[in-house]
Amino acid sequence: MRHLHLGLCLLLATGTGCTGLSSHPGSPQERAPAAQDPSDTAPVGPVNLALIKEPTPRQEAPSRFGNPQTYAVNGRQYQVLASAKGYREKGIASWYGSKFHGRRTSSGEDYDMYAYSAAHRNLPLPTYVRVTNLVNNRSVIVKVNDRGPFHDNRIIDLSYVAALKLDMVASGTALVEIQTLDPLSPAPASVTVNPTGTAAVFIQVGAFTVPANARALSTRLQHQGIDPVQIRSPTIPEDSWYRVIIGPLASVAQSDDLVNRLKTLGIYDVRVLVD
Repeated sequence: MRHLHLGLCLLLATGTGCTGLSSHPGSPQERAPAAQDPSDTAPVGPVNLALIKEPTPRQEAPSRFGNPQTYAVNGRQYQVLASAKGYREKGIASWYGSKFHGRRTSSGEDYDMYAYSAAHRNLPLPTYVRVTNLVNNRSVIVKVNDRGPFHDNRIIDLSYVAALKLDMVASGTALVEIQTLDPLSPAPASVTVNPTGTAAVFIQVGAFTVPANARALSTRLQHQGIDPVQIRSPTIPEDSWYRVIIGPLASVAQSDDLVNRLKTLGIYDVRVLVD
């Protein structure tokens, strides 16, 4: 779970700036590790998923709130995509629960932890996406109606029931693939995106057009005891980047610890990858 509520001003909804704190709709909510916010928990008592229907993707006008061209959280700028068409992404998912139940989302809707919804930093509100757990191939359709998560290493924050359906409540995170859905093209009832049922976490710490620079960073990391480090060479003519990659890593927790360690070495511009 990843939750620490921090409201920003309503002016974010129009992209005109911010002066002070607010909990109005349109305000992104920062999400931080549960260890910092133990009050955000699962509901008390069992939940019967058979009684809760996944949303049916439908054409909707952009939300009045939560769709500025850009917005800022903790000094970092985020850009909202003009279109969700064809969007696919792999990464780490987290979830949020009882602490936010009934509060306003960035779109202005009330957050319902018993509904299939999600928060994303960049997708237009609303957008319907299929989220698939890459380890167990469970999938769920959710409506993106909120902003977040703003933890560096997470790509989507799921409602409690969405996390329950993906079997990630206990772990707090999961390796997932996100795929946006076109309301005009009905989605299949189920999908298998990872037949092997295995996935691994990697961290990209640099990308260089000069191979020697990639080798220099790789050597520096190895001298710091960071391993395994690999350099991925360009594989297509249009790609000229030599990428320095750490991994595979054993767990999400290990990737979080490593990202924090890299910051102590002055390496901040990293990307968490899931393969």
